[in-house]
Amino acid sequence: MEKVELMSPAGSFEALMGAIQGGCDSVYFGVEQLNMRARATMNFTIEDLPEIARICTEYKIRSYLTLNTIVYDHDLALMKNVINAAKIAGITAVIASDQAVIGYAFSQKMEVHISTQLNITNVETIRFYSVFADVMVLSRELSLRQMKHICDTVAKEGIKGPSGKPIEIEVFAHGALCMAVSGKCYLSLHTQNASANRGACIQNCRRSYTVIDNEDGHQLEIDNEYIMSPKDLCTIDFLDELIQTGIKVLKIEGRGKSADYVKTVTTCYREAIDSYYAGNYNADKVVTWMQRLSEVYNRGFWGGYYLGKELGEWTNAPGSKALNRKIYIGKGNHYFSRSGVAEFLIEAYSLNIGDKIAIIGPTTGVVETTITSLHVNEEGAKEVANKGDYCAFPVGIQIRKSDKLYKIVESSEEAK
Repeated sequence: MEKVELMSPAGSFEALMGAIQGGCDSVYFGVEQLNMRARATMNFTIEDLPEIARICTEYKIRSYLTLNTIVYDHDLALMKNVINAAKIAGITAVIASDQAVIGYAFSQKMEVHISTQLNITNVETIRFYSVFADVMVLSRELSLRQMKHICDTVAKEGIKGPSGKPIEIEVFAHGALCMAVSGKCYLSLHTQNASANRGACIQNCRRSYTVIDNEDGHQLEIDNEYIMSPKDLCTIDFLDELIQTGIKVLKIEGRGKSADYVKTVTTCYREAIDSYYAGNYNADKVVTWMQRLSEVYNRGFWGGYYLGKELGEWTNAPGSKALNRKIYIGKGNHYFSRSGVAEFLIEAYSLNIGDKIAIIGPTTGVVETTITSLHVNEEGAKEVANKGDYCAFPVGIQIRKSDKLYKIVESSEEAK
């Protein structure tokens, strides 16, 4: 039986390598300003496309370019340039929502995937776009029952895409949710002239607000201050039911997230998918995966609308509820290949025997380990390395000067 495809986000080369290390089957990423994470500090450029394609080819994974914002006339030249460059580089497919992007990518014989921004909620919409696209992302507001009906109909009627293969249905499995239908929000446009539908969301919904009656000045008592900020979607505890709907692609949200987030979430869902097909997916494993997922960025978890809920579940905090956080402490300096020892310059705080660390870099990806020994400067073995020290410890994998060293601590723990 062919497994569902696991698709991970890549907002940087560090995250791309983290996704690969986590066991993804494909990655999706944005270029320049024509993607729904255009405001993020982590975005690739057109010049990065050949290297992205090369890495994905080397690791035998598929690469998807997101061009899923609203497109205006003045964007058309850039849009065409990006698609042309993607085709030349060998990018697998384009994820699109604007008909201009869909039409141009199709005309250039690029594989097209329909973005969730088009809000696909029924079979007829799939039938309509099957002329142009081979993969379609369903609306996040559907239930498992509705998803299964769509998948069953596509299979029964043999609805095929332009490649001649059956249409593949894709759904989001994990990550941030928006209060608006499939992310089509206008709140930040109205308040800050920054359109979420152009990838420039400032996330007004993640803030707390006071609601006052203008007639008598009465302030409403709201139990949850963050009444517009949904908890994060998490499906790992009912992944078996999700797969059984007939969907073909599971997508992790998070192109604005860090590389360690991408690696951790990808790893958990890789293990869960493999366990399902091996026949040993169970509640005990779910508990372990949920614990690991809670250690990285999250706003709390719920199952979205997939289980038939009509109303969302809202977070009670403005930011992450992750159990762990990482603190930057230094940068790579040298790697001793014969001994497998890495040397770092400590630029902030201190590093101690027993500390959990993460090494993150564009080529290295994400390496997590625990410090068991430290050699500081030329003084030999030490218990602690302080700011300004050069310290070395075994890692067993080549590190580079572009790598950054982080200490992993509990979120409640003070930096030292």
